[in-house]
Amino acid sequence: MNILGRKVIIRAVEEADLPQLHKWANDPEIWHTLGGWHFPSSFDYQKKWFDGIKNDHLNQRFAVETEDLGLIGTVNLVDIDWKNNHAFTGLQLGDKDIRGKGYGVDIFMAIARYAFEELHLARLDGTVIEYNQVAYNMITRKCGWKEEGRRRNWYFRNNRYWDRIEVGLTREDYFALIEQNNYWQDDKS
Repeated sequence: MNILGRKVIIRAVEEADLPQLHKWANDPEIWHTLGGWHFPSSFDYQKKWFDGIKNDHLNQRFAVETEDLGLIGTVNLVDIDWKNNHAFTGLQLGDKDIRGKGYGVDIFMAIARYAFEELHLARLDGTVIEYNQVAYNMITRKCGWKEEGRRRNWYFRNNRYWDRIEVGLTREDYFALIEQNNYWQDDKS
C-alpha cells in the first residue's frame, strides 16, 4: 500500500533506493538542517540500515517520490507508541532544486492523513533546529503544527549551540486545518 499525497507518493524504502539515500546521507547541506548526530557513512552501512528497518513496527521509514522526478526524499513515523497513539515524524528532502515547490507541505499533509485517518494516532511530534526558519514556517504556517516548547542549546552546529524547537500536531489540529484549507477537496483516493 502506498500513501498518496496530491503531489507525492510515500512508499516503502526499496533496495534500489540505497545509492540515492547513501548520497544524501553524506551530503552536509542536507544534514545541516536535520537533528541528530551524523558521521560519514559507507554504502555497507546504508545496506545494514536498510536490513534493519524491514520489520521494525515501532519505527517506520518511507521513501517519497513523484511520478515525474522519482525519489525526492524520505519521511518517517518513529518511536511509535501504540498504547498512547503518538509518533515522531520528520522528513528529508534530497536535492535542493525541489525545495520551495510544495513537496514538503504535501509530504507532511499525506503522512498526517495516514497517521490520523488510517493508524488512528492521536498526535504527531517533531523538532526543528532554531536556524531552520524555512522548515519552521512551513510546518507551523502551512501544515498546522504548533510550537510546544524549546530545549535551549540542544544542537551544536557551526561552532555554537542552537535551540531545539518542539512542535506537535494533534488529530483535532489536523482535522481543523483540512476543514479550513480544503486540502484534500479534489482528492480521488
